[in-house]
Amino acid sequence: MNPPDIPEIIPNWIDGRESGASTGETFAKLSPVTGREICRVARSRSGDVDRAIDSAAKAFAAWSSQTPVARGDLLLAVTRAMRRQRDDIAAIVAAETGMSFNAATAETGGAIALGEFMASEGRRLYGRTTTSAVPHKSAMTVREPLGVAGLIIPANTPIANVAWKVFPALICGNAAVLKAAEDTPATAWFFGKLAQAAGLPPGVLNIVQGLGEEAGAPLAADPRVAVVSFTGSTAVGRQIAQVAGLRLARVSLELGGKNPFIVCEDAELEHAARWALLSAFSNAGQRCAAGSRIIVFEPVYQTFRGMLIERTHRLRVGPGNDDDFGPVINAEQLEAMVAAVEQARATGAVVLTGGRRLDDPAHAGGFYMAPTLIEAVHPDAEISMREVFGPVACLYRARDFTEALDLANRSPYGLTACIHTRSIHRALEFVRRVQAGVAVVNAGTYGSEPHMPFGGVKQSGTGTREPGTEALDVYSNLKTIYLTIDPNAI
Repeated sequence: MNPPDIPEIIPNWIDGRESGASTGETFAKLSPVTGREICRVARSRSGDVDRAIDSAAKAFAAWSSQTPVARGDLLLAVTRAMRRQRDDIAAIVAAETGMSFNAATAETGGAIALGEFMASEGRRLYGRTTTSAVPHKSAMTVREPLGVAGLIIPANTPIANVAWKVFPALICGNAAVLKAAEDTPATAWFFGKLAQAAGLPPGVLNIVQGLGEEAGAPLAADPRVAVVSFTGSTAVGRQIAQVAGLRLARVSLELGGKNPFIVCEDAELEHAARWALLSAFSNAGQRCAAGSRIIVFEPVYQTFRGMLIERTHRLRVGPGNDDDFGPVINAEQLEAMVAAVEQARATGAVVLTGGRRLDDPAHAGGFYMAPTLIEAVHPDAEISMREVFGPVACLYRARDFTEALDLANRSPYGLTACIHTRSIHRALEFVRRVQAGVAVVNAGTYGSEPHMPFGGVKQSGTGTREPGTEALDVYSNLKTIYLTIDPNAI
């Protein structure tokens, strides 16, 4: 499906109106499928970010004074607009990312479900009531908004990333400034258009286009921004934590992953192979939850290795609905993936399949990485420890459950993890002992749901969780209230 008409230059949304960068500067957005320019994008800088924050700060008082139910009703109107124009959203996502229309439609459906769930929180937004040890005294807590929320998102699942941050931030009563991903500017712009048309008051949601160091950095540093929520690389997350932490702003970081996928000798191997390939290669491996470390018990290693190689050779790479995955998001990331594989090869790793850019006539113009399997990699090698964020997975042998678990926990990351086994005993011990924010049995390393918290440990984040009701803890403060009565005045 062709995407709807988008502007020749993707603008910002500030105070309910479209606006270009104050300098008039733009940069090119290229198609990952063809390498050709799709559009230009406003190259916003600190002055534009300042205007967006100012708009949010002015809108905050009126927005936060509305009841949570009224806010939820407005956000529900936004999700209904998304549902009506689901195909248009999906077409933009597909054009910007190179994923298939069907995959983009599924992602859009997930974003809508998240919006509906968060809008309904307006009818809950629970605090709690409890007892006091003091006679004639009651105790309770209520949630209060923080102020201006700075939201910074990546491009891998663009409409889902918008929804994950915007809906919980707004239902709690905050006004927001969203720094759109520079590789998916039109998705964020179109969401802003739908939100304005659905009746969201001007200034409640501002969307700034631009490069990370020029638009994202000033957003994180501004003292008027009470909470910064960032999804992206661990390196950038550290910078944001340092800058925002100096002014004691609240920070929520959902960072990288190097997620283990364990296959035991009693696993149903056909089922495990299907999920291993989906975990490693779906969305071109551009998932923080990708299963990029496949740890296989020694008795079934050769069999499972052969299954993966044979199935990887059959994968279709392209942007169509009949393809298994599409291109990576830009040339820079593609070059980094190829370099990571070459470095691993130079240190003794064996590339079983792939390991290169696809340059045949069907793929030459785009940013396509061949699905890649590597073995004979040391567990402490750089490619074992660093997120590649592409269709690249490494295979490791394990003698038994103890060694497999040790390998799984050896990573500096701890986002998701999966085990395939028929043993309930192994499964329960694995989910108890694996160092990850999400543990899965007999499926993939990815697949979050709107009502469930998602996030990691170690270098995968700061311990906050989004979405689920736990996201409300990111975007609201708890106020403790004590009420004391005088029994003589009754």
